Amino acid sequence: MMRRFLKITGVVVAGALSVSTFAGNPDRAGEAGASELLINPWAQSSGWYGLNIASVQGVEAMNLNVAGLSFINNTEIAFSRTDYLVGSDISINTFGLAQRVGEGVLGLSLSTFSLGEVPVTTTQLPEGTGAVYTPRLSNFAVAYSRKFADYLSGGFTIRGISESIADARAFGVSMDVGIQYITGSAEHPEQIKMGVALRNIGSPMRFQGDGVTFSGQVPEGTYSTTIAFRTENFELPSLLTIGLSYDFYFGSKHRLTAVGNFVSNSFYKDQFGGGVEYGLKVKGEEMFQIRAGYRYENGIASSDPDLRSTVNTGVAAGVTFQTRLNNTGNSKVAISYSYRPSDPFDGTHSLGVRLGL
Repeated sequence: MMRRFLKITGVVVAGALSVSTFAGNPDRAGEAGASELLINPWAQSSGWYGLNIASVQGVEAMNLNVAGLSFINNTEIAFSRTDYLVGSDISINTFGLAQRVGEGVLGLSLSTFSLGEVPVTTTQLPEGTGAVYTPRLSNFAVAYSRKFADYLSGGFTIRGISESIADARAFGVSMDVGIQYITGSAEHPEQIKMGVALRNIGSPMRFQGDGVTFSGQVPEGTYSTTIAFRTENFELPSLLTIGLSYDFYFGSKHRLTAVGNFVSNSFYKDQFGGGVEYGLKVKGEEMFQIRAGYRYENGIASSDPDLRSTVNTGVAAGVTFQTRLNNTGNSKVAISYSYRPSDPFDGTHSLGVRLGL
């Protein structure tokens, strides 16, 4: 079983290396676009920076490791609201739906980003015209995942990415793939989990529209015409994540999970992270979870902005309360909250609801 997992992992890693041979160093930071793909909008998993790619399950797996989508037994619906970097006037709304279909699970998700209003400036009025515009960012994903065996699951996500203002827009398509491997003892067969995810692989994007045109005089002519700038392509922020999870059990009611995570970024610094989650069972059901995680990269503690490339500088934390909707069925509802500290700004707050039917 382990040999098979290593073979599949080797294929995924080889694919990642072949795609990002041209990248893989922080000197390219800022060259990629669509950086919203790097933001985890979900309240539960963001409570430890999404370090749980080996153990994530349900709708939230579509943004971390799509293999975890395969653990949904019937239907799952989730919604999350994020106030991103409080003080920046950025908010994120995310909706996800997943349904078991035969031997696999089909998932859909939609994320929309509100960036507030931006003053309009021109070359003639660089201080502003008095008007404002509203950037619009969104992405829509379709995912499929299934279990190939009790210990191995995998899946893929196709995501459409849209960025626009009133007179310019860009659209792209990306793909994520992921696998999860589970093993353990006879008493706890799912105690150890390993995961690999390759995300944001896709073709370059480019802005087009009236916003990248201007009216110019025709050479040696007496009339003007509309001339379009040739905008440059920009790459997607592809990354490879490898994670490990281990569950410690204390009696029949208490669980402590430790996770470790490594992220190889194509356009940013590589990251290492670790976190823990405590779960408490009440009447045989895990009703309460609390978690925390820390993610490190080179220069994260520096006060020099030229040396630090991330805004998330502290320990993230989150909590989840879950209960059954009735005493006889398997329907559950969970409410999650997370906080991610930041410098600058006043941190990121996420609140989410998940319904399992």
